Amino acid sequence: MWLFIAFLAVPLIEIGLFIQVGGLIGLWPTLLIVVLTAIAGTALVRGQGMQAIARLKRSINDFSDPSRPLADGAMILFAGALLLTPGFFTDACGFALLVPAVRSRVFRLLKDKVKVTQFQTGAPHRPDPTAPRDTVIDGDFHELDESRRPTHPSGWTRH
Repeated sequence: MWLFIAFLAVPLIEIGLFIQVGGLIGLWPTLLIVVLTAIAGTALVRGQGMQAIARLKRSINDFSDPSRPLADGAMILFAGALLLTPGFFTDACGFALLVPAVRSRVFRLLKDKVKVTQFQTGAPHRPDPTAPRDTVIDGDFHELDESRRPTHPSGWTRH
């Protein structure tokens, strides 16, 4: 139900803001602001996204909980989508998500609602390379007619 309300309310808010701002400053300045916020938002998202990826790699390499860097990356990605969506309300929400303090607050609110039941780090189980291996390979083959054999070696067959 909340998703339906959001999909209904956000376009109505954007239309109202476009009418108000366009009436105050005119059509072309309004369109210029929308394009400039998309360009500036893309640059900011790119920079903060690279930093978020670096923090995520660092937390994985240190075997620490990656939930915070993952959440930051997801919020930065969502901010980028909001900034590329034409409108003043979505731009305001997108720029707000690029502020680290806002992301921290959102993370704390979401962290209380999400329960992680298990968190495990480490390499996946690999078989012991010194253990004896089964050397039998089961397969099927078909004899080819001499006339149907390829004329050039492929590297996969003997000629």
